[in-house]
Parts: sequence; C-alpha cells; structure tokens
Amino acid sequence: MSRIDVLDKGYVRLVSHMGSDLTVVNAARVSYAKQSDALSDKDVRLIKFLAREGHTSPFRHAILQFEIYAPLLVARQWWKYVIGSAHYEGTGDSLEAWNESSRRYVTEEPVFHIPEAGEWRGKPNHSKQGSGAAVAWELGEKYTHELMAYTELGLQKYEAALADGICAEQARLFLAAYGLYVRWYWTASLQSVAHFLNQRLEHDAQQEIRDYAKAILEISKPLFPTAINELLTNCET
Repeated sequence: MSRIDVLDKGYVRLVSHMGSDLTVVNAARVSYAKQSDALSDKDVRLIKFLAREGHTSPFRHAILQFEIYAPLLVARQWWKYVIGSAHYEGTGDSLEAWNESSRRYVTEEPVFHIPEAGEWRGKPNHSKQGSGAAVAWELGEKYTHELMAYTELGLQKYEAALADGICAEQARLFLAAYGLYVRWYWTASLQSVAHFLNQRLEHDAQQEIRDYAKAILEISKPLFPTAINELLTNCET
C-alpha cells in the first residue's frame, strides 16, 4: 500500500524509498569488507544486535520519502523532527529534508480540517496538555458549526483580499491557520522515521498526529520489516 487516507481530507503517500533490511546489514558489515546477497537468520540477528546496542548508523543508509497532506497543527509538530534530527542522531548534518507548498506562490483552494460533532475532545483530568475523553455530542455539534462559520468568514475575507489585488502572501493571514491543510515532502532515514514513530505512536501523543504515525508505520513496515520492528522496540523515545 503506497497511500493511506488520514483524518477527513488528509493522506500519507509513499513517493520513493531506498534500501531494505539488507541495506542495514551490508552497511554494518562493510567495516569487515563483507556483504550479504540475501537476508539470512544471521543477518536478522545482526539487525537485532545493532538496534539493541544503539549502533544506529547502519539504519541511516536506508531512506524513505513521503508526500503528506495534513492540517497545520500536525505539520508544525512534525517539523520538530527535522530540527532535532542532527542532535539525536549524533551527526553534524540533519538526515531529513522537508519541502512544503507555499501560499506565497500558489493560490490553490484552501482546505480545512473540521472535526465532526463526535470528534471533539475535552481537557485531560491529570495533565496540563493533551486531551481527554470525547465531549458530549451536543457540545461537539455546537463547536463544529462554530468552526465552520469561523473558517468560512476567513475564507471570504481571503478571497476578497485577493480580488482587491492584495498579494497572496499577505491575503493568507485571513485563513484559519491551524486547521488549514498543507502539503509537503518528508525525506528521512530509517532511523529518523523510527524515532518519529516511537514518539508519535505513544498513547499520550496528540490523536491527529498519531493517526498519521499509524499510516507511516503501515506503509514503512513491509519495506523494512525486521529493522522497523527492532527500532520500535529499542529506539530512544
């Protein structure tokens, strides 16, 4: 599966990938001028050892590239992994790349994430952040209609500004930002992807980004079944 729909209008799509479990093995074995032509039980044991002992550089020779369409509230959480990549991987350069569509240059029709009545969540009982159980349907319905009206008002003002000749990069200020869908390419090493998954599949991660993390996992695991399994068990979270 190369594309999975997420939320009401979003998706994750695999654009390309480089490598396999065997790539990890051969990157590790090159130190001894050895190479495997097919994945063996011995190779699987090596991958488990590398992940368990924190020898992570071989996992950075495998690459995944995704196209992602998600609300801004998800995109800005995700962006932190690009910023933090160089630090946690112990390298001088980030092994992630991010290129996002820009409303400075394009004026495609704005699309917004609008939770349905049953999707609104209340405050958590024992934490200052995150969310708790679903609120009453009637309250959710109220805020679905409130958000639809607010979003529509901003959209009308955005379109009016464009029609009056205001530049796109300033007209976009009228758009309801956090629910606005944005599209980007995310290219990352296998280790970076696993680090993202370890954190955003956790039960206390924001539900919306957890949904995207599940899609990333579903697409990635068939490509690197052994490595993903071991990294999700052993990566720093």
